[in-house]
Amino acid sequence: MSTITEYTASHRFARISVRKVRPLLDLIRGKYADDAIDILKYMPHRGARMIEQVLKSAMANAEDRGVRNAGDLVVTDARGDGGPMFKRLMPRARGMAYMIRRRSAHIVIGLEDFAAKAGDEE
Repeated sequence: MSTITEYTASHRFARISVRKVRPLLDLIRGKYADDAIDILKYMPHRGARMIEQVLKSAMANAEDRGVRNAGDLVVTDARGDGGPMFKRLMPRARGMAYMIRRRSAHIVIGLEDFAAKAGDEE
C-alpha cells in the first residue's frame, strides 16, 4: 500500500482579502499544474499573481524532492484561509466611529503526483 506524496507551498499573511482569492483558487483546483499556470497568467487580478507565485513554489518544491516533470502534477489542495486583520477606527459624524478591517489571507497550494501512484500499483 503506497501513499500519495503531496508537495505544498504557502503564502501566509498575504495582503489581500480571502474573498478575492477564493474564486481564483476554485478555477485551478483539480487541474494540471501547467494548465493552472496558463489560466492564472491571463487573469487580470492581483490575487492571480500571488497564487501563481505560490503554485510555482510548490512545483519547485516537488522538483527539489525528485519529481521529473512538475507540470504533470495535479493541484489537489488550493485553499484560501483568513489571516489576521489590522483594525483601525474611522471617525464618523456625531462622535461615532466605524471599524476599518484590513484583511489578510493565507494561501496554500498542494500538488500530488497521480502518475507515480499508478506506477506503484502496477
